[in-house]
Amino acid sequence: MIEEQKSERFEHVGRLQSFLDRDGFWHSFELPDGTEIRGANTLEGQRLRLEMLGVPADLSGKRALDIGTWDGWFAFELERRGADVVAIDVIDNPRFRDLHKRFNSRIDYRQMDVYDISPQTLGQFDVVLFMGVLYHLKHPLLGLERVCAVTRGMAGIDSFVLHRRFADGVVMDRPMMEFFERDEFGGQTDNWCAPNLPCLLAFCRVAGFARVKSQGASEYGAAVTCYREWEPVSKDAGPGPELVFAIHHEDFGINFNGAKDDSITCMIRSNEPGLTVSDLQPSVDRFGSIPLQLKRKHDEGLYEFGFRLPPGLAPGWHDVRVRARGSRPSNAKPIAVDIPLTDLDVRFEGIQDGATWRPNELDLSRGRVVSMWFSGLPANVDKNNLRVFAGEERASVLFIEEKTGKRQVNLQLSERVPPGVIKLRAELGEARLDCGELRVF
Repeated sequence: MIEEQKSERFEHVGRLQSFLDRDGFWHSFELPDGTEIRGANTLEGQRLRLEMLGVPADLSGKRALDIGTWDGWFAFELERRGADVVAIDVIDNPRFRDLHKRFNSRIDYRQMDVYDISPQTLGQFDVVLFMGVLYHLKHPLLGLERVCAVTRGMAGIDSFVLHRRFADGVVMDRPMMEFFERDEFGGQTDNWCAPNLPCLLAFCRVAGFARVKSQGASEYGAAVTCYREWEPVSKDAGPGPELVFAIHHEDFGINFNGAKDDSITCMIRSNEPGLTVSDLQPSVDRFGSIPLQLKRKHDEGLYEFGFRLPPGLAPGWHDVRVRARGSRPSNAKPIAVDIPLTDLDVRFEGIQDGATWRPNELDLSRGRVVSMWFSGLPANVDKNNLRVFAGEERASVLFIEEKTGKRQVNLQLSERVPPGVIKLRAELGEARLDCGELRVF
């Protein structure tokens, strides 16, 4: 049954391609003078696709993006509804340009690959359409991550999907995708993949969308509406959990790289009994992100979990918050995204034994912790990017005082640091500081 279903739908794609080759237009249009252009897709079907996705009838004051616009019906319809529209495709389509003139359109039309879209190249949009593009991508998840990064509101995504059918007595409820090496899909070499619906939904969540809703199926495939934000907080929502910390999942600092697949590790304290991973709604500023794993700690009410850094965050400081079971948001913990360590004026102010508080010495019988003071440390200094060396051995940063001005930094020296007079140095970004000598005995 699976093979029969695939054959029928691949033939459908092939018929549409033949129509396109013969008559030219992919979309149908109703022109301002009342004449119609008949394309491979009907006006009724095009309107149904927007209705299924829940695209508002009034987009006044909104910014919209149509990815893979081709000859442009969806872009022109978004503009008709009042949006300021950007439309992109990998091909500079003369039919789009002709219709652009006929509609007296102000759409910003660009020739651009989906992998090249970003907040830096296009900005962000209230409504993004990604219609019939996913299965053309050799790297579908990467493409969806790019889509999510430029979405600040909702994204309407539809794609060809493998429908849920029995195969050898097994129901296709698990996320699955078929990959096409040559022209097996409709006779086209740019049709790369066919996910089933669970796979498409999982792709959208992993790409960075907080909420993903299946809106049903049409003759073209499955329609999915994706949102960057969690559901609004209800008026009767209870208090949020306490957010104990929010740190980088690998280096335990507060600095994150928006171009990498960075994750945030959080610990919360909550009075809600028996929390599960699906009960949590973490966010960075307004953008939500699905939690990945939840671990209950031994202390009562403590939970640790992680989530991916939402895509599309501007460089700067951002607040992490968490809701639990629809609660109000927790307190905020700041993280730094793509803040460079430049133009530093860091100065070493002194060092003391962490146990005896004697300056410029360390009594090994009392431990290996020293306290150093620096002035001019940037706000985004953390345990990872401040590097202190005793001789050639890097010390472990235990604590950095949060206040401004002269700040205390506690460090533990390596067991490999021997007794004697040891030279100290600190590194932060491009800054290199001579921190004098420490007598170790």
